[in-house]
Amino acid sequence: MALLGNYVIILWGALMIGAMGIGGFFMFRKFLKQLPKEDGKSVMDWERYYLDKTIHMWGEEEKDLLNELVSPVPKLFRDVAKQTIASKIGELALEQNKTNITKELLIEGYIIGTPKRDHKFLRKKLAEENIDVTPYERFFSMSKDDYEQDWKEKHQH
Repeated sequence: MALLGNYVIILWGALMIGAMGIGGFFMFRKFLKQLPKEDGKSVMDWERYYLDKTIHMWGEEEKDLLNELVSPVPKLFRDVAKQTIASKIGELALEQNKTNITKELLIEGYIIGTPKRDHKFLRKKLAEENIDVTPYERFFSMSKDDYEQDWKEKHQH
């Protein structure tokens, strides 16, 4: 019986170390997003800036579409994903001097703001919403690694 108790304690310890490691990984990623870049602002500072500057541009229909598009994201990460994507959409809106967020701009920003690995789920969700992806195909070719530094130059072509 004592041997079984030892195995349970070892298993519990390994499980706890694994859980803390996973949690620490995500906390470290958030910490890295808070570090200032060359311009003195962090990634999260820029996300908040674009959200604050464009919050008035969002209509109810566009908010509903964004919520629908992020629904495949696990609930634990959904708010963070929505903030990141909405800030990218806001950045595009400001770059293009838009006065409101349109469905087209939302889809374009969503594609650019998500990693390539998630595009399969996005395509499926757009198909469910009866949205043709043909006009947006060129944005799907941009993976997160490709556009992070020079996405503006690629976006103009």
